[in-house]
Amino acid sequence: MSFIENIKNRAKQDKKTIVLPESMDKRVMEAASKILNEGIANIIIIGTDEEIRESSNGFDISKATIINPYTSELTEDLILKLVELRKNKGMTYEEAKKLLLEDYMYYACMLVKDGKADGCVSGACHSTSNTLRPALQIIKTKPGVELVSAFFLMVVPNCEYGSNGTFVFADSGLEQNPDPVKLAAIAASSADSFKLLVQEEPKVAFLSHSTMGSAKHADVDKVVEAVSIAKEKYPQYKMDGELQLDAAIIPSVAASKAPNSNVAGQANVLVFPDLDAGNIGYKLVQRLAKAEAYGPVCQGIAAPVNDLSRGCSADDIVGVVAITAVQAQNN
Repeated sequence: MSFIENIKNRAKQDKKTIVLPESMDKRVMEAASKILNEGIANIIIIGTDEEIRESSNGFDISKATIINPYTSELTEDLILKLVELRKNKGMTYEEAKKLLLEDYMYYACMLVKDGKADGCVSGACHSTSNTLRPALQIIKTKPGVELVSAFFLMVVPNCEYGSNGTFVFADSGLEQNPDPVKLAAIAASSADSFKLLVQEEPKVAFLSHSTMGSAKHADVDKVVEAVSIAKEKYPQYKMDGELQLDAAIIPSVAASKAPNSNVAGQANVLVFPDLDAGNIGYKLVQRLAKAEAYGPVCQGIAAPVNDLSRGCSADDIVGVVAITAVQAQNN
């Protein structure tokens, strides 16, 4: 059974309610139709009657719950709750009303905050900041988590490396240039996510252009310090570095370059030194190896809110919704 089929089956066992606020995107409607038909999750779609009618043409979303913010009986209560939630930031009634009516992601996050939904998926036609800003303002970070980060779940066909070709690439979607403390926290969160979603032991490699001191540079020093912090703070996980990519995943290279490492040659969680490397890395693997790429999946938010690549397909959205549902089961 493939990774994503396993995730879908797990989602079906304890069905959660996921909000899709991008009712103006046909890919979202196609995905909603597939999700409902397969029984992966309950779906709430936010939009006006006109938006829903135009973008859902040809797709069966009859089992979805449709919420029109302009006419729903929920809206007034959510406005008042948003005012209360953001009163220390000076939020007024009119400002809250404008946000909920004009930015459906705020409405979606309020549904999650109010317990009417278990998670949210957005980003097919909006930026990462438009997806995450409302989530961080309303749902906030999970207690005990140092920062919110993002990863891609990569499934590479006909691949003997990682976990039968399955990897977590982090951070590939959010944290621009993490310092060593943040890099260590990203590694720990990514190990948690791999264990939850793949259900195998995470083996975390901190990637660099250097392997175990083969190069000297401030960028390498950052990764070395992150490894030291991670090993001290998160001893429950196998983590090592700094490692070049080939030393991290290929046993024969690892035997030559890092023979004493308990991760080299076996890594399934790849921690990139910055967002440039992570973003370029996942897109190279997705396009050249024809890998499935699910994400950016967020970690560290108090309830699962996940982003999408604006180049996503309907099937990509289905996969991210299934992942979000499994995260919600564990929340």
